[in-house]
Amino acid sequence: MGKRALGYSPRNFRDPDGGSGILVSWILRFSLQVLMLVSGRRRLLTALLQAQKWPFQPSRDMRLVQFQAPHLVGPHLGLETGNGGGVINLNAFDPTLPKTMTQFLEQGEATLSVARRALAAQLPVLPRSEVTFLAPVTRPDKVVCVGMNYADHCKEQNVPVPKEPIIFSKFASSIVGPYDEVVLPPESQEVDWEAELAVVIGKKGKHIKATDAMAHVAGFTVAHDVSARDWQMRRNGKQWLLGKTFDTFCPLGPALVTKDSVADPHNLKICCRVNGEVVQSSNTNQMVFKTEDLIAWVSQFVTFYPGDVILTGTPPGVGVFRKPPVFLKKGDEVQCEIEELGVIINKVV
Repeated sequence: MGKRALGYSPRNFRDPDGGSGILVSWILRFSLQVLMLVSGRRRLLTALLQAQKWPFQPSRDMRLVQFQAPHLVGPHLGLETGNGGGVINLNAFDPTLPKTMTQFLEQGEATLSVARRALAAQLPVLPRSEVTFLAPVTRPDKVVCVGMNYADHCKEQNVPVPKEPIIFSKFASSIVGPYDEVVLPPESQEVDWEAELAVVIGKKGKHIKATDAMAHVAGFTVAHDVSARDWQMRRNGKQWLLGKTFDTFCPLGPALVTKDSVADPHNLKICCRVNGEVVQSSNTNQMVFKTEDLIAWVSQFVTFYPGDVILTGTPPGVGVFRKPPVFLKKGDEVQCEIEELGVIINKVV
């Protein structure tokens, strides 16, 4: 077995303090990895890894995921590795961790600190090809959505920018994974795409001040706010709910990127491609109401809980406002991508 397979890297020998402790630490880490491969005593190894304080700084890019694998029972929590080629199994690193993102977020700093240690140790890693990503959050208490929240999207409709947030919702049953299929419902002939930045709540709160709002945010992910325009704009008394909440109408992912890993959530490139053609291209700096404003506004009416999701609106380029209008059909592939967060890909069936 080569050095690369055991996680060998010359950079691990660099000691920022100029001491020799890093060499001892690396030898211990290397030996522990050999122990895992040879003896299979994972429980002992887990305890040793968590007790060890690594002297090098872990990556700031914490990308939390929910995943499944053929040899594992039920969903698990993980971390994407830096190169995207693997997933750190958090539940193997610490078997006491919960297996759902909502429960993980409910425990706050206690579980996040374990995730940081796992990220530093980079163990145990499953090959990306062996896992299936689920939505980073499933069955949240609520999915809050915001309409007409991009200035350039308002311009394409020739309507004024809203003076206060336009709020609607999706049911949690509409959530699917980042690479799952979007199912065209027979009840609609006008299904449209919408790439969106999604905010995931990490801390319970009500009547939250805008200045305190980011303390309630766990992180960000990519959302596809699939929309049945006929039901949104003409049916159901023109109330948006039914047109937004068909099954599979809320793909999320690929990861929950923690807020400290995102330089500026309000300055990220956002785009959508349908069959490889760019149909939406903008920047989150076009948002009329920023994350803090949305949390402050909505929390006047409802209590936010860990795992709640806020879809913050879509930029221009949706199909319904094209001339002539364009809607999704079976066989189409939709890619929604946001800078620093990743891309989700959904086949339409």
